[in-house]
Amino acid sequence: MFNRRHHLKALAAATALVTGSLLMTLPARAADTIKVGVLHSLSGTMAISETVLKDTVLMAIDEINAKGGVLGKKLEPVVVDPASNWPLFAEKTKQLLTQDKVSVIFGCWTSVSRKSVLPVVEELNGLLFYPVQYEGEELSKNVFYTGAAPNQQAIPAVDYLMSKDGGGAKRWVLLGTDYVYPRTTNKILRAYLMSKGVKESDIDEKYTPFGHSDYQTIVADVKKFATGGKTAVVSTINGDSNVPFYKELGNAGLKAKDVPVVAFSVGEEELRGVDTKPLVGHLAAWNYFMSIKNPTNDAFIKKWSDYAKAKGIAGHKDKSLTNDPMEATYIGIHMWKQAVEKAKSTDVDKVIAAMAGQTFTAPSGIQSKMDEKNHHLHKSVFIGEVKADGQFNVVWKTPGPVKAKPWSPYIEGNDKKPDEPVKK
Repeated sequence: MFNRRHHLKALAAATALVTGSLLMTLPARAADTIKVGVLHSLSGTMAISETVLKDTVLMAIDEINAKGGVLGKKLEPVVVDPASNWPLFAEKTKQLLTQDKVSVIFGCWTSVSRKSVLPVVEELNGLLFYPVQYEGEELSKNVFYTGAAPNQQAIPAVDYLMSKDGGGAKRWVLLGTDYVYPRTTNKILRAYLMSKGVKESDIDEKYTPFGHSDYQTIVADVKKFATGGKTAVVSTINGDSNVPFYKELGNAGLKAKDVPVVAFSVGEEELRGVDTKPLVGHLAAWNYFMSIKNPTNDAFIKKWSDYAKAKGIAGHKDKSLTNDPMEATYIGIHMWKQAVEKAKSTDVDKVIAAMAGQTFTAPSGIQSKMDEKNHHLHKSVFIGEVKADGQFNVVWKTPGPVKAKPWSPYIEGNDKKPDEPVKK
């Protein structure tokens, strides 16, 4: 009896010892990597644009890990698919922060997805890097915006179309997908156009739902509206709806010399599935184009092409394309790495402080700088014409990087808002 009790006690003690040592080693093993959340739609209407951003994050992580990681630790990606479902973006963010314990999240495309994520990262003090042009009217301590604000894309594009070089447009069709980014951008553009003397009757605003595919009536309406004077279309259509829209422009014979379309959410990737010959001369405004010639961009394109072939990435393994949100994603992850190394920590508050004034030579060849206060990049603006091969010929650019104005001066009351996140 004594022996049996003695054995049971010894077994319990040994079990406790093993369990205790396991508990001690498990967190240590988990801490060997730094987890990075990747929050992009890999299915649904936005997959056409977002899937490649997930792959861009993974390529950058591979590149960083090959050079020794961050703070001596490898980065470990945690990829989730919010499936173009806006409430699911919030759920997946909560999962990444509370269960997966990621140090940072790279993700979102649409503003409605970012707005879904925002209260979660603010409540849990997470960190989001958002890589797409957007409508502004937001400034959060927990978000770094590496895409363009309206004064770094929308306003310069309209200025160009009004100019002699851009065709001298007098009438405007503001055509977008029906959600916050197009509606707010068009609110800003409407106020801007009217400040330039454009009459209310010379502005036509139209919206279609996500995934909309029948643009026959809308393009016919645009054609009719254009009979009233020199007209330009500003397109904030997002996702796979761009394919039927551009096809219908071609079908209707609406050429760029007659009614130029400038797009804010169409780049090289979105034109992949479109016959671009009828679209030659239509425009896009971005802060990067694949066609920009310089050694930094050549190296970025080669890096992406080699990665896409090695990983067998659909579409890109045969015809690799780069675009603006890929560049913004790439800048973001490298700046985050630099900030972590400067802070010597992945602690969110320390990294936020270390992000101020970070610089990185972007694939565009331009020195990108994170503003010291407002969490936005200083970015150069390019306007490109669609070429027959689906690439863009740059026809206009700013002399240098432009500081972002998150609060547009064309929205009443914005002049009183501070140019840095309010501490909560």
